[in-house]
Amino acid sequence: MTLQMAHSNTALAVANPWAMVPSLGNLDAYISAANRMPMLTLEEEQDFSRKFKNDNDLDAAGKLVLSHLRLVVSIARQYLGYGLPHGDLIQEGNVGLMKAVKRFDPDQGVRLVSYAMHWIKAEIHEYILKNWRMVKVATTKAQRKLFFNLRSMKQRYKSDDAAADAGTHRETLNADQVEAMARELKVKPEEVIEMETRLSGGDVVLDPGPADDGEDSFGPVTYLTDTSHEPIAMIEAHQRDILATDGIATALDSLDPRSRRIVEERWLKVNDDSSGGMTLHDLAAEYGVSAERIRQIEVAAMKKMKASLAQYA
Repeated sequence: MTLQMAHSNTALAVANPWAMVPSLGNLDAYISAANRMPMLTLEEEQDFSRKFKNDNDLDAAGKLVLSHLRLVVSIARQYLGYGLPHGDLIQEGNVGLMKAVKRFDPDQGVRLVSYAMHWIKAEIHEYILKNWRMVKVATTKAQRKLFFNLRSMKQRYKSDDAAADAGTHRETLNADQVEAMARELKVKPEEVIEMETRLSGGDVVLDPGPADDGEDSFGPVTYLTDTSHEPIAMIEAHQRDILATDGIATALDSLDPRSRRIVEERWLKVNDDSSGGMTLHDLAAEYGVSAERIRQIEVAAMKKMKASLAQYA
C-alpha cells in the first residue's frame, strides 16, 4: 500500500511540478521537495505577478511562492549559528516570502528574487531577536546591524590572528579591531563593546526545576519573587501598622496614669542620645517605692495592654 502511494505521489509530481508531495515527513524531505520546484523565467514571473496584482489570482501567487522556496532554505541556512531550529527559520522566512509576493510590483524592473531577499531576511532577523534571548539584545536599527555582523566579523578577525600567530586564540576583540569594526559598521566603538558583552553573556535558567537526584534546585526565580506585594503579606503588614498606632494608643488609654507613665518611660521613650527612658531605680525614687514595686506595676500594665491589644485586633 505504501509503495503504491509513493508511485502515486511520484506520478503526481511528474504530472504537476507545482504539487508539493504530501506527507513530507521531515525537514530533509521538505528541503528536497522545495529544491524540485520549477524556477520561473522572467516572462512567467511577470505574468503570474500581474495576475495576482490585477486579478487577485491566488494560484498565480502560490506559484510565485513555491518557485522561491529554495531561496528561503538557502537564506535560513546562513542563520544556523544562533542555535535556533532550521525548520523554524525556514518557516519565518516563508512568511517574509509571502509578504514580498504580496507587495511585489512586476513593473519596477527587478526580479522577485532580489526583492524577496530583504523581506525574508527581515522576518528571520525579527524571529532571532525575539527568541535568541529572553532579554532583547538589539532594539535600534544600528544595534540590529551590529548584532548580525558582529559574529561573522569576529570570525574573520580570528582567522587573521591565526594566520599571524598560530598559537594565538583570542575570544574578545582588541582595541584596534573594535575601532575597525566601528568604522565599517558606522557605529560608536562603545556600541561594539556593549554588543559583544551582551552576546558573550550566557543565558540563565530562571527556574531549573527538580535536580537529577530528586532534590529541589534553586534558580533566580527563587529569590527574584517580591513577597512584599503578596496579598497575605500586605494584609499582615497593614494589621501590624494598625496595632502599632491605634492599637497601642487604645491600650495605653486603658492604664491608670502611674502605670502609663512607667510603660512610656520604660518602653516608648527615646532620648536624644538614643538611650531609653528612666530606669526602675529612677522611677522608684520618683514615686517613693522600691524598684521591685515599679517592676511589678510594669508587669501588670504590660499584661493589661496585651489583653487590650488582643481585643482590639
